[in-house]
Amino acid sequence: MSEDHLAVSASAQPARHKLAKPIIRHVTVEDISSSLKLGISDFVKAPGIGLLFGGFFMIGGVLVTLLSFWVDMSYISYPLACGFLLVGPFAALGLYEVSKELQAGQRPTMKHLLSLMWELRRGEIAWMAFTVIFIQFLWMFKVHLLLALFLGLQGYGTFMQFAMTIFQSTEGILFLLTGHLVGAFFAILLFAVSVVSFPLLLDTELDFVTAMITSFKVVTTSPVIMVGWGLLITAILMLSMIPAFLGLLVTLPVLGHTTWHLYKRTVSFEET
Repeated sequence: MSEDHLAVSASAQPARHKLAKPIIRHVTVEDISSSLKLGISDFVKAPGIGLLFGGFFMIGGVLVTLLSFWVDMSYISYPLACGFLLVGPFAALGLYEVSKELQAGQRPTMKHLLSLMWELRRGEIAWMAFTVIFIQFLWMFKVHLLLALFLGLQGYGTFMQFAMTIFQSTEGILFLLTGHLVGAFFAILLFAVSVVSFPLLLDTELDFVTAMITSFKVVTTSPVIMVGWGLLITAILMLSMIPAFLGLLVTLPVLGHTTWHLYKRTVSFEET
């Protein structure tokens, strides 16, 4: 193998830092607002890539919802769509790299992003993705479990028939309240362990367990600000689902870029 070929192969590898011992600082409202401004700026600088990622996620949301109707389970379309949004941090992986390259003064290309994501298909990011998907499965399991506990094992026909069953019975109201409470727990858990873990794994060679612990500490170090940020993300994504997930074309890439900048502002490292 020639030296030129080796040089090309080496350049194709993602540039990552060998860092250890994450240092976490308190998050402020200014950190959130500044990161959001930088996220919007990154989207404007690379709109084509942002729209491509947003479009992919939008189409995925539509297909997941249509699937629930196709299998005559339209009554789970709402929790299924909400659960689908939980994989947002993983879906935005390429957007973190875009922000990283823009921050370094480089020009991101889709070809490089696809090459990078292929290189990172195994290893710590893959394990982190598995964790996210596992929590997604738990999310859907709790929906079916609560349906059986509160409403019994029965069919509901159309979505409107299901809605009438929910709002016209005490059991339905209890299901709705309990479902949202349990769903909030899963959402907060996933937010806590993933809010900075994916950009951290992209940026360093740390393991996914350390990444999750670091992410969790970011939230617990500044619980009010971070939970408020999580609620704002939830509100933005919920509104983006109306109509037909179209809002995700813009909101997903902006939030993805914002996440990278928030990570850079809240986590630093001691050199090994």
